[in-house]
Amino acid sequence: MAGIELRNISKVYGNAVLAVDDVSLEIKDGEFMIFLGPSGCGKSTTLRMIGGLESISKGDLLIGGKRMNDVDPADRDIAIVFQNYALYPHMTVAGNLGFGLKLRGFDRAEIDRRIRAISDMLGIQPLLDRKPGQLSGGQRQRVALGRALVREPKAFLLDEPLSNLDAKLRAAMRTELIKLHHKVGTTIVHVTHDQIEAMTMGQRICIMKDGRIVQVGAPLEVYRNPVNTFVAGFLASPPMNLVAGRLEGEGQGTLKAVVGAASLPIPDAFRAAYAARSGSEVIVGLRPEDFHQSPMGDRSSPASVVVVAVELLGPEVILVAELGGTGGPEIMARMPRDFMARPGAMLQLHYDLTQMHLFDAASGTALSRPQLA
Repeated sequence: MAGIELRNISKVYGNAVLAVDDVSLEIKDGEFMIFLGPSGCGKSTTLRMIGGLESISKGDLLIGGKRMNDVDPADRDIAIVFQNYALYPHMTVAGNLGFGLKLRGFDRAEIDRRIRAISDMLGIQPLLDRKPGQLSGGQRQRVALGRALVREPKAFLLDEPLSNLDAKLRAAMRTELIKLHHKVGTTIVHVTHDQIEAMTMGQRICIMKDGRIVQVGAPLEVYRNPVNTFVAGFLASPPMNLVAGRLEGEGQGTLKAVVGAASLPIPDAFRAAYAARSGSEVIVGLRPEDFHQSPMGDRSSPASVVVVAVELLGPEVILVAELGGTGGPEIMARMPRDFMARPGAMLQLHYDLTQMHLFDAASGTALSRPQLA
């Protein structure tokens, strides 16, 4: 196993296209790291530079403390699993699993031992005599993982390996990958644009935008404390509601965030942090799960909404509504599965004020506040 360190890594295509811009990141030995971001943000390019499939225009890549910029991909001792699995169609599953070992000069007995061990681990032993064309998408994905595992590499690079699977199988394979990491303990770098994958699988998330790292942290840390509106609006589904508002003083040192016709008091614990912003335009961040049907004592404040639509998802209901009344900004709120309301109806919800986030209206940067339990 080995840690991976990126020191001021950049990738320029031609003379003009900057795909990755001055990225620095330390991935610990044995860590499960997620690269998360929208299409074109540079996450796959960064992964491919780690694997040696893309050259590094600037900066240094270290694996196990050794500089790897000019080391051939085959000599980096890293296994890569691609989105399309890249299995050899003319070979059996056993042939696919053992091919890399054969090229590296392993004897037949050792190849067979590793194939048996990995096929037992992944539950693909009954498939060893089949060819990829005879397998389902989930089975092919397991074989692709097995081909990487059988090499016993220092690290695994996974480039959106679950994106071609249906929702049910994708959920099952998320669990399998978590279990696999617990078993082998090898460093894993997993690229995805799926927020659920990022939240459930990674020990840390590295969120990227426009070729740069925006925020790195444990999933719940990033969820609870997004550094800007991009992270707040990208992580979780549905994402945080981001609405234009204004901080106004109410006398006696009190503050409120005014959003259209809605007014949300700033908790006493946050007042000192936000006092200097009184009278300023802000972006108010309200997570859908922090709206409630009943009051929560001093933690919450009533908020009138007009129902726009109700999305019935089974385990929960997503309410789409106009905050403050007709014509107010549209927000989403998570409701219990038995929630029902007609479009046009006016309701009173209660928002947990301790979970409110404020962002600078111009830059989108989060306004710092104390951490509450």
